[in-house]
Amino acid sequence: MTTNKLYIIAGVLIVAVFVLLFFLVFGGFGTKVERVELEFWGVFDEPGFFSETVRTFRQTNPDVNVRYIYFSFEEYEKAVIDALASGRGPDIWLIQSTWLPKHKDKLASLPQDDKDLNYKLVNFRQDFVDVAEVDLVDAGQIYALPLYVDTLALYYNKSLFNSAGIAKPPQTWDEFNEAVNLLTKIDKKGNIETSGAAIGTARNINRSTDLLMLLMLQSGVQMVDRTRNEASFANPIGFQQVGETALEYYADFANPLKSVYAWNDNQFYSIDAFVTGRTAMFFNYSHHIPTIRSKAPRLNFGVALMPQPKDASVRVDYANYFAPAVSAASKNQKAAWQFLLHLSSREGALSYLRESSRPSARRDLIDFQKTDPDLGVYARQALTARSWYQVDPQAIEKIFADMIEDVVFRRATPFEAIRTAEDKVTVLMQKR
Repeated sequence: MTTNKLYIIAGVLIVAVFVLLFFLVFGGFGTKVERVELEFWGVFDEPGFFSETVRTFRQTNPDVNVRYIYFSFEEYEKAVIDALASGRGPDIWLIQSTWLPKHKDKLASLPQDDKDLNYKLVNFRQDFVDVAEVDLVDAGQIYALPLYVDTLALYYNKSLFNSAGIAKPPQTWDEFNEAVNLLTKIDKKGNIETSGAAIGTARNINRSTDLLMLLMLQSGVQMVDRTRNEASFANPIGFQQVGETALEYYADFANPLKSVYAWNDNQFYSIDAFVTGRTAMFFNYSHHIPTIRSKAPRLNFGVALMPQPKDASVRVDYANYFAPAVSAASKNQKAAWQFLLHLSSREGALSYLRESSRPSARRDLIDFQKTDPDLGVYARQALTARSWYQVDPQAIEKIFADMIEDVVFRRATPFEAIRTAEDKVTVLMQKR
């Protein structure tokens, strides 16, 4: 081998060594790209609901991976709080629609001045139904982006309606009262054989407190004062005790002395009573449609719009849903918000809604769902959904359940019970 060839080989080897060292030290000719692993915690939503959206997100963000971890509802909130306190919590987590007052200190708001994210409150208002802003925005800051908005609706047993000669589900509470009278069957001993509707008590009715809150909102009740320092649902409007009237109306369905008596504390749990044909109507959210079908495949039932007060000029429905938010403790907040913007976009939401069969929170997708035989009712109600400011939803739910039972079991009058409940909620608000 000639000397020149040796020099050439040596030169090539030296260059190769320098190139190898450059890659090892600097990671290549550009800036080293770090992989981001986002941990996403949730409840009720299965991992498969997000698979397609994660895949399309990674097409434009190949160095960001999203791993979804599912929790049961019973363990979820505590698991999140404990994990965040120990510094090992998720980057993204689903918050219930009334959780913002309770957990805002644990959340990072969407930066309004970030040119890469480029999403402002005006965009939020254009994209989502009104209740989302009430629930997920505070002082002009966006804390979560909704994927769906669920609402209370009326489930009814078509076979029992047909037998009673009722052609269509009630649209007003007056019509509801009439239907309950026709559908309820009571034997000679005073036992309820068939209930017209699961309404009146607290703890054997799924989402009983949501139903009472809806009745109050439909009556025009202001649940808290404008400063959000005190509860105000016992306050009169004009000369009418509207909150007290709503509570009394609700409890009357569990009062044997009332014409609408249809329920008591001995009845099966409301969902079980409905699937077994023991009650003709009950109220719940869209996610129970598959629950009922799995428990009673042959049950002939329908879902109708929530009844409204007679001559009401504006519909009022009740919202309850979860929305993804970014943890304040996350070290990857920008990447997390980029994913949530993609997830809640028209493309991302379409994929999620197809997999989850949930009603859309996006205005531009509601029309597509209005004709859906299952979700049409919920799509329409998302536009008229309401909510209210709750500093501690779990504690308030117990207070409202106790208020109902105090009236039903004659421990207090409606006047006394609602004022006691209002005082308890005010104490919660002033502790925060």
